[in-house]
Amino acid sequence: MFVNLLRENRIVAAILTFIRVYIGYQWLVGGWGKITGGFDAEGFIQGAIGKATGDHPAVQGWWATFLENVALPGADIFTFLVMWGELLVGIALILGVFTNFAALMGILMNFAFLLSGTVSTNGQMILLTLFLLVAGYNAGRFGLDHYVIPFVRKIYTKNEKTAYVKPVEAH
Repeated sequence: MFVNLLRENRIVAAILTFIRVYIGYQWLVGGWGKITGGFDAEGFIQGAIGKATGDHPAVQGWWATFLENVALPGADIFTFLVMWGELLVGIALILGVFTNFAALMGILMNFAFLLSGTVSTNGQMILLTLFLLVAGYNAGRFGLDHYVIPFVRKIYTKNEKTAYVKPVEAH
């Protein structure tokens, strides 16, 4: 019943719009600050790896292993992905375009930050983003998704009807 309310109610869609724009603004500001402020993920990654030691580590060992063996050697790529990912997620959420995909990418970044030992506002952003994800299309109803999603569905259904699948022959 609650899920149907999130997914179908127009008043809830309006409330979700405020939540979506708020989260989008947070991502936009964070991403822009990193782009213009000379952000380098290497220091953040090293700090997270350092939090994996001691009696009560803030970072789990398996995550620190990932950071040490994958993220740290690719710090330049992660720097780019974090800066531009935050900015683009912010823009998409504010405009309400591909809202569900943007929310999914945002929540993945939030979880990565939490796993790396950074608490900040990530917990509240995850909670609010869950509402957007559960709401589906309704979260972007009052945004560009109102125009984009029907267009994409139309193209997809057209291609689905005209696609030829060769039947499998029995032996």
